[in-house]
This record gives sequence, C-alpha cells and structure tokens, in this order.
Amino acid sequence: MENVNVYDLEGKPESSIDLPAVFRTPLRTDVIRKTVLFQQSHRRQPQGRDPMAGKHTSARGMGTGHHLSRVPRVKGSRYPRAQQAAFAPSARGGRATQPPRAEKRIYKRINEKERVLALRSAIAATANKDVVASRGHEVEKVPQLPLVVVDKLEELMKTGDVKNVFEKLGLMEDVDRVSNSWKLRSGKSAMRGRTKRHGVGPLLVIVEDRGIGKAARNLLGVDVVEVKGLNTELLAPGTHPGRLTVWTSSALQGIGELG
Repeated sequence: MENVNVYDLEGKPESSIDLPAVFRTPLRTDVIRKTVLFQQSHRRQPQGRDPMAGKHTSARGMGTGHHLSRVPRVKGSRYPRAQQAAFAPSARGGRATQPPRAEKRIYKRINEKERVLALRSAIAATANKDVVASRGHEVEKVPQLPLVVVDKLEELMKTGDVKNVFEKLGLMEDVDRVSNSWKLRSGKSAMRGRTKRHGVGPLLVIVEDRGIGKAARNLLGVDVVEVKGLNTELLAPGTHPGRLTVWTSSALQGIGELG
C-alpha cells in the first residue's frame, strides 16, 4: 500500500499515512458526467404555463365559404375584436404550441452502484497530477497529490492564516488564478443573481468545521466540505474530474470504507 506525506501548517512533512484503496479506482469520465448531470437536476425548479392561457375566448371555427382562413375567430360583429383570429397558436394572444408543463419529471435518479463508482473515480482523479493540471489548476508548486495536511487546518479562524498556509503548500497560485478569472455576464443574469462567473479553486475536505469554513469563504473559488458531505459534483465541477483537493489526515482515513 502506498504511503503519502502528511504536511504541517508550515508546509513541511510531519508524518506519513497509508493511501486508501479508493485512490486506485480507474478513471470513469462517463459515469462521473452522468452522476453530476443527474445531481444538477435536483436543483431545478419545476415550471409550467397556465393550462387555460390563450384559451379564454369565445373563438370558434367558422368552417369554409367565408373567404377567410379556417382558424378560430372571435364571435360577434360590429366591435373591434369581432372576427379576429384567436385561440390558435398562430393568432395574436393565442395558446402556446407546446408549452412547458409543471408536471414534467426533471428530477433524475441514478443507480446506487453508479453513484458510488462515480464518487470513487472522482476521488482517485484528485491524485493524478496530469488530470488535475489538465483541468487548469496551478499545481507546479504543490508538493504532492493527494495533498494531505494535519488536522490543525480545521482550527484556522482567519482568512490571513489560510492564505499563509496556502502559500507554504503551493496553493496560492491557483487561488490567484481564480481571482483573475471572474467575468461579468451580459443580459438578464443580473436580475437572477448570477452576474459574475469565475473559475473553481481548491477544495478542502475536513472532518469537522472548527473555524476553517468561515476563514476560507472569503477566498474566491475555495470550497470547504466535511467528508460525510462529499459528492461527485464537488470533486468534478462541470462534469470535469480532477479538482485540486486538500485532505486532512482524518478525512483521508474517513474515506477508507469506500475502498
């Protein structure tokens, strides 16, 4: 079984730990993509149209012989709306041809074995330096992958302390890459709370949040997750595996049952 170094907050090797068998899982990008897309479907909100939209009218078909197109027309005479086309999809104010329906099934489910395989494969991809670098992460100064740090990382309370640790572990270049990547979207995105778009930075996997969650949230692109809440989308954002991931030693032992 392969051993990896456990680094302290100064960026120096402190001890070693056995790498769980889950890191030997082969890369399955097809299963990862399927799992992430299904997981994203759980956040969609059902939407539909009023079933009677465009149908509140007295329009009826007049048949042939009137030298008019055979679309439903409003009943009556001697007022502006009379004999105007209505109800039909081609008419002004008519119904939609194939409107979205609120009862459509958009919540997709996946087999349990596929979900576990995708999670294991995404975890293993975080230890492959070529896969992580192909995702765009800056890993030249990272001492090793997977990067394992002592549990004291969970106790950091200030953003400045997190930055200092990142500097000594070679992660700050990737954080700077994300800070320089944000862009403003055009159009209606400002109305919907997604004006800015930016890259994804390091993921911190811990056992218990003892302050690191608030300390790291000011760093753009950095996410913190407890090992019990780990999922495929966090490890492979946008269906692309190989996210730069930092593990605490206890968190690394906590995924041993997946092996």
